[in-house]
Amino acid sequence: MKRRIFSLLTILILATTTHQALAQCSVCRIGAESNVEHGYSAGKGLNKGILYLMAVPYVLVGAGFYIIYKKRKEKENHSS
Repeated sequence: MKRRIFSLLTILILATTTHQALAQCSVCRIGAESNVEHGYSAGKGLNKGILYLMAVPYVLVGAGFYIIYKKRKEKENHSS
């Protein structure tokens, strides 16, 4: 139980500390800045959109590894 809580806490901390991940490619940044400077609002959500698109594959892969881990752990417990 402690390991599960630790794992969930670690995932939560990693998911919420995105201050270093706010960087984006220079072309996207320049396009978004010029968009906002000219009064358009389309570039304002670009950072969050990139982070959202980046996070989904990591969550899916992590969930897959967790399921595989649980199934192997159950198999070890039943065979012992």
